[in-house]
Parts: sequence; structure tokens; C-alpha cells
Amino acid sequence: MKKMKFLILPLCLMLLAAPAHASAVSEAELPEGYAEEAAALSEAGEGDNLVVTKHSAVVNGKELHYTVTAGTMTVSAESTNLTEEYSGENPEIEMFFTAYTLDDADPAERPVTFAFNGGPGSSSVWIHLGFLGPRRIKMDENGFVDSLTPGMEDNENSFLDMTDLVFIDPVYTGYSRPVKGNSAEEYLSYEGDCQVVGDFIHTYISRFGRWGSPRYLCGESYGTVRAVGVCDYLAGTYFLKPNGLLLISTCNDYSALTEAPGNDLPYIMNLPTYAADAWYHGLLDETYQNMELEEFLEEVRAFAGGEYQSALFKGNTLTDEETDAIAEKLSSYTGLKKEYLKRADLRVFTESFCKELLRDRGEIIGRVDGRFTGYEGRGNDSTTANDPSLYGLDGAYASVINDYLSRELGFRSDLNYMMLKDFESQWTLTKEDDTVLKQQDIIESVMSQNSHLKIWVLCGYYDLATPFYAAEWTYNHVNLSEKCRDNLMFTYYPSGHMIYLHKPSLEKVHEQALEWYAK
Repeated sequence: MKKMKFLILPLCLMLLAAPAHASAVSEAELPEGYAEEAAALSEAGEGDNLVVTKHSAVVNGKELHYTVTAGTMTVSAESTNLTEEYSGENPEIEMFFTAYTLDDADPAERPVTFAFNGGPGSSSVWIHLGFLGPRRIKMDENGFVDSLTPGMEDNENSFLDMTDLVFIDPVYTGYSRPVKGNSAEEYLSYEGDCQVVGDFIHTYISRFGRWGSPRYLCGESYGTVRAVGVCDYLAGTYFLKPNGLLLISTCNDYSALTEAPGNDLPYIMNLPTYAADAWYHGLLDETYQNMELEEFLEEVRAFAGGEYQSALFKGNTLTDEETDAIAEKLSSYTGLKKEYLKRADLRVFTESFCKELLRDRGEIIGRVDGRFTGYEGRGNDSTTANDPSLYGLDGAYASVINDYLSRELGFRSDLNYMMLKDFESQWTLTKEDDTVLKQQDIIESVMSQNSHLKIWVLCGYYDLATPFYAAEWTYNHVNLSEKCRDNLMFTYYPSGHMIYLHKPSLEKVHEQALEWYAK
């Protein structure tokens, strides 16, 4: 099976020395209402290294006082339910996490949200310090950072005013590693990853006394695949059923994303995002450029799922006249030249689009966020080796997360905090039966068997990593009853894959989240 491109920038990071253990904490350092946390810490396993600190931040105009528990918690062979075939001598994992709990709140009623990014191979740093956490990396309204050490500020749109937060770094990301350096290759797969993250969540809920709390899972990109899989695993293994899933830039059917010979689906799914990017950069004629974006995209959706889909289905039987007519419409929607589209056989690869759209200006656009532009000196090559929407962000986030964990939260380690790891040659993105990863059946199952489960899908209009039309197509092919479908919500934002980089979109998400959690 062809290896698939990961949804977050793949960046190979190297392991360094063994961790320096963090100091233990006492019950007196914990806030009132969280006695269970003190008990859990006092009974922590030999490999557990946890630091507890107290803080405050202004969120939504109100000062919140909260406690942070940061460190590694051992997920053992007994709790992982590994089969003997995979367990080996010591499959224990030290899972790194950062948990935020509101002071003076009743944990039996207070919601708790477990959050992670995707990749696969990404730590949770992006949604931790860019989206949900009470402290946020400093950036401008559009997501630009002005230096590689931008510092932090209070996140006025943090979700901490509505839910406690637990940010999880999966195996081989952040500071999460196999105990004593043992291999954990079995976790580098869809099933293995869902299992170990699910077991961590179960262990956390049990140790910290959160069985009475409403429980939510929040994932971004491949993290949406993980969220759905973990939801299914928790329900089937522990009868632990989440109340809701927040799926940011979702990708629950890889057949809609994989550009491969014989698969026309991705070209159809990409088209509305191509059109949105062209509209954003002012490349369309007045008829479309003067439309509101949402109105324009309704027309493009109809064409993509109608005439365009039919034309691609015809393959080599499409006549010259039909090809010319489809190319004309594609050109009017995307800003690409008609002759280029005909040479491309009406099928434009994502990377080719990113380089071709602003070729006349000598610029390329971002795949992760089409609002961003940059330069690449690779002549007429149709593929691009970089993504302008990530310029500077990786370095800035690396500086901030390492400084924040060590100086502000007091967790120190000699390990490299692995923000991103390249798993392209190792990660198995297929199911156990070696079929393409599709989750419509799992979504149907978890929603049908849990009438309380609500799913919120958040989409960025300028996201070519996980296009919004592909998310719509995926959920339109989930067989749900009318009652279950009422528990499904889609929202859209004039942003990219990392919706929260765009501050107006972040503010809108926070406003909508207050209502969603209240339900």
C-alpha cells in the first residue's frame, strides 16, 4: 500500500539522554476539591514523575485560578491489555501529559477534556499552546510570530473556563517513551495507538477520581482518527463512554485524501478548497470575487459533486468538447489557466496547486493554510518542498514549550521534547485487515450505542491537508438515525488546518464551545 503523507509537517527529531526525574509533590500543594489527585500522586508507580504547580490566568475576562500537573505516568503491561504476542519483556510506557484543573471546583461535576494533535507523530504542543490551554504563544491576529522566541501570554479564549484539560503526548512524542528504552513499535499503528492512548485515559480517570466527570476527547488532524478510535476502544474495553468528541480538521476516511492512480475522489474533495484559496487571493473574475465566500462555495460544491465528478468518472471516454467545458469551469473557480488544467487531465495534485496558483507572482501558497504565501526557487517543478504556513512556527513553538515546561511548570528532563517525529516509514495507517483507514462504521457504532455522544466537526476553509468537503463527504456516508444525526455539528472558519492561528476564528470557536459544553 502506498505510504500516505502525514497531515502535520513531518520533521525528524533525535532522541537524547535519559530523563532526569522530577521531584515528588505533597498533598498540601493541591487545591481543595482534588483530594483524589493527592491520593493518586502518593500511590504513583515507580516510573511516575509528576510536578504540581498553581497558577492564574485571565480567560474570557475573568481571572481563573488553576492547578497544573505535568509529568510522566506509567502505563503498564497489565493496564494495556496487550496480547502475549506483542507484550515482550517490558512493554511499559512513560506517557507525558500536562493537566489543568480549575481550583475550588467539584471534579464530580466538572467536565474533563483529553486533547492531542495528530501527525501521526505530533506532540500535543499545537493545541496546548495555540488553542485550548490558559497560556498561549504570542502571535498576531493571523497567526504570524515576530521572532523564534515570542514568549507567552494569557489565552483569553482558553477552554479552561468550561472544562478541565489534559494534553497527551503519544508514544515517541513529547517526553513519552518506552520504559528503559525498550521498543514500542506495536504502538505505531492505528490499533496500537488507540489502545495505549485509551489505556492512559482510563488510568488517569481512575487515579485522579474523574469517573463522575463528563468526559470529552479533542483531536486535530490525525488526532481526529485517534479520537474516534479511542472512543470506540474505551467503550468496548472499559465501558467508559465519552460525552463528546471535538474533531478539528478531521480526516476520518483516507480514501478521500490519498492522491493515487485510479482514485479520483481526492480531486473532487479538494476542489472547493482550491476555490476558497483562489477567492482569498483575489484571482477570480468579478462575478465570483464579489460573492460572499460561503455563497461562492455552495456553487462550487454543486459543481464538484455533479458535473466534475461525472466527468472524472468517464475517464478516457470524455470527449474533447466535454474536456474543454469542464476545464473552462475549473479555471473560473480556481484561477488556474485552462490549458494547464487540460494538460493535468483535469486532475490537479495538492502540491501542484500550491505552486501553480500564484506562479505569475513568483509565490507559492501554504498547504496547511492557503492564506500564507512564500517563495521557492525550484523553477518549473510542479511540487513544492516547503509550506509557507509553517514558516517560523515550528521553531517558535519549540522554544516556547521547552521554556514553559521547565521554567514555568518546573518539569525538567534531559530528553528532547519531541514536537514532531517522522513516522512515514514505520507507521501503519491501515486497519488490521490491511484495508484503507475508513471510520464511517465506527462513527455509526459509537453514536448509535451512546445516545449522549455529541460530535463537533470544525473545518477551515483554507485547509488543503484535510479539506472541509472531504469531511462533509465522510459524514454524509455515516448511516445514522435522525436522532443521532441531531448530535452531529459542523462549523466553518476563514482559517486553515490550525484553525486557532486566526484569532477571530479562535474567538468564534470559544463562543460556540461555551454553548456546546453547556448542552
